[in-house]
Amino acid sequence: MNKDLTQGNPQKALWAFCMPMFGSIVFQQLYNIADSLVAGKYIGENALAAVGNSYNITLIFIAFAFGCNIGCSVIVSQLFGAKDYRTMKSSVSTALIAGGVLCAALVAIGLLSCGTLLRLMNTQPEIMADASLYLRIYIWGLPFLFFYNIATGIFSALGDSKTPFLFLAVSSSANILADILFVKAFSMGIAGVAWATFLCQGVSCLVSVALVLKRLGSIHTPGRPCLFSWGLLQKIAAIAIPSILQQSFISVGNMVIQGCINSFGISVAAGYSAAVKLNNLVITSFTTIGNGISNFSAQNLGAQKYGRIKECFQAGLWLVWGLCIPFCIFYLWAGKYLLLLFLNQESGTALLTGQEFLWILSPFYFVVSAKLVADGILRGVGAMGQFMAATFLDLGLRVILSFVLSGWMGSATGIWCAWPISWSIAMCLSIYFYRKRLRQFPTLG
Repeated sequence: MNKDLTQGNPQKALWAFCMPMFGSIVFQQLYNIADSLVAGKYIGENALAAVGNSYNITLIFIAFAFGCNIGCSVIVSQLFGAKDYRTMKSSVSTALIAGGVLCAALVAIGLLSCGTLLRLMNTQPEIMADASLYLRIYIWGLPFLFFYNIATGIFSALGDSKTPFLFLAVSSSANILADILFVKAFSMGIAGVAWATFLCQGVSCLVSVALVLKRLGSIHTPGRPCLFSWGLLQKIAAIAIPSILQQSFISVGNMVIQGCINSFGISVAAGYSAAVKLNNLVITSFTTIGNGISNFSAQNLGAQKYGRIKECFQAGLWLVWGLCIPFCIFYLWAGKYLLLLFLNQESGTALLTGQEFLWILSPFYFVVSAKLVADGILRGVGAMGQFMAATFLDLGLRVILSFVLSGWMGSATGIWCAWPISWSIAMCLSIYFYRKRLRQFPTLG
């Protein structure tokens, strides 16, 4: 069901729109969490480390898919808010065609370079074969990842966050069962984990694209929309490319940090692999809510209802802080038991590493969530330069401090400390940019 986010109480509209998106990303993260969980529990610590090393590279491909999602979503949101439905349909078909071409290029590049990327991260020889196998199967499934993300971006742009939630609830649950079936019953090892994700993402993609095309077909427009428009592609790219660069540089930065982590041994890498999945569940959830805030801001920008954008920031802040509380408490007090879902030993370096990581990072979720709310508005109103500046500051500081602090402290603890420091500084910059942008709208004062 399409929903106009320019009407009604801003807080209620935003929360009703974002909560299904939060539920969706929780289920989406279960794809990667399930892979690590089954690999660690049923195959072994080396398999967990192999999935963890591969995961950092998959984030680069996810960055491109995410960029296509948000680029299409913001432009479609603005056109939907302005009720320019014919141009809106053209932007959708343009995004699908461009996304397909980009995806084909990435599949070719990924298959040729995955071994090189794993070696650049100092991936240990004993896990190289498993990491490479997992990554190659994942790359073959990129078309499913791309078109699924574009489809969910369109649903979000139309104000419908519930349909993607239902897709992910079913497919991620099926992925967990398929992971266990392929590994335990069919003894497929690390390949079984990868193929389970491939199949479940494929089904989700086909169903979501079919439904989004049906939804768009129900919106009547005068005349036939243009199938492809270079002008619309430029507008989509103006939003998508900074988002792709943001996520790609974060992924590259994480690969550099992973190389530093690998130097402390497989047990530390395995503990980090488990803990970072729990951390990414939180960060990705807040990022997705930021996407919802971008859609809300874009629709209201298109409708020239600038006052609702300011109310969006306040409502978004209360929403993410409300979610921070249970995550923070859960990770501080029950982190050990969550990590044991991935690890077989109730003691040892891997478990202690994961616990330390969660203890250091989780209190600062309140900080990074505020940054992501401000970033969501900056992206929604088209302030991509400021959005990128805050993101690159965060990443640059995190990479530099990871090496400096780990060298100074002589342990991986220094790497974990780099996260909250970079988050805090980047949050201040994002909020400064957000307030500066508000002053450019006269009705906001």
